[in-house]
Amino acid sequence: MRVMNEMLPQEDAALAEITIVLKALGEPNRLRIFAELMKGDTCNAELNEALGLPANLLSHHLRVLSEAGLVTSRRDRIDGRWIYYSVDRKAVARWQQWFTAFLDPARIRERVVCGPEGQLVELEEVAVSETADTVEGSSSNSIG
Repeated sequence: MRVMNEMLPQEDAALAEITIVLKALGEPNRLRIFAELMKGDTCNAELNEALGLPANLLSHHLRVLSEAGLVTSRRDRIDGRWIYYSVDRKAVARWQQWFTAFLDPARIRERVVCGPEGQLVELEEVAVSETADTVEGSSSNSIG
């Protein structure tokens, strides 16, 4: 039985979708392309000028971003040879919400580590607790 973090879905398909997006954005050139597209719709020529990537590499990375659901494309209405790329706003809003929740520092919990250091901490906590109980017991006995 798999135990999953409460922020990660139980379904393999949903977990695969998260992995695909992370992999798509995890490649430096794709991250640069995505950052350019966050500035607004653009075409291959503008992306090439801004990033200096060869056309075939640019097309490959745009395809990966599109397959991840992060980027959309459309052909020019007048000259169909031109293709415009844009960030999928709904997808970005969805992923922004997920990343904000997933990376929330308030989710980080304090816990005792599992190795020798953790065993020492647990022994120290027991000793402190026993000392407090002893002190509390002796002070209640002296009162009355």
